[in-house]
Amino acid sequence: MTTAFLYPVFVQVALMTLLHAMMGRARIGSLKSGEVKVEDIALRQPNWTARATQIGNSYHSQLELPVIFFTLIAFILITKTDSALLLGLAWLFVVARIVHAYIHTTSNDINKRFPAYAFGGAILVVMWIVFAAHIVSGV
Repeated sequence: MTTAFLYPVFVQVALMTLLHAMMGRARIGSLKSGEVKVEDIALRQPNWTARATQIGNSYHSQLELPVIFFTLIAFILITKTDSALLLGLAWLFVVARIVHAYIHTTSNDINKRFPAYAFGGAILVVMWIVFAAHIVSGV
């Protein structure tokens, strides 16, 4: 079962890669169309088009909670504390991140986006508690 934990990681990495490509496409499109000039963004000024910013924000959001997720998965693999519960939670976390990214890159409705973000965050907290309990109890 241990290697099964890599599958949700692969899906999360695929999501991050897709968003990175979408961000690059939107930014290059903004530059090619002339809507944005290189000198207006060369020092990371926030002068991208709204669409490029929206996708960029979604991509950068994937560099927050997922980093803690990747760390936890590595610890689970190293300590061999895998369980069906943790695996199910890992998949639930990734699904929550996909939903969050979808909302973020489409309607960007904060009333829908925040619950998806919070749900993923709560799942991650539960995963860490379950993991810590496994370590402390020696199970």
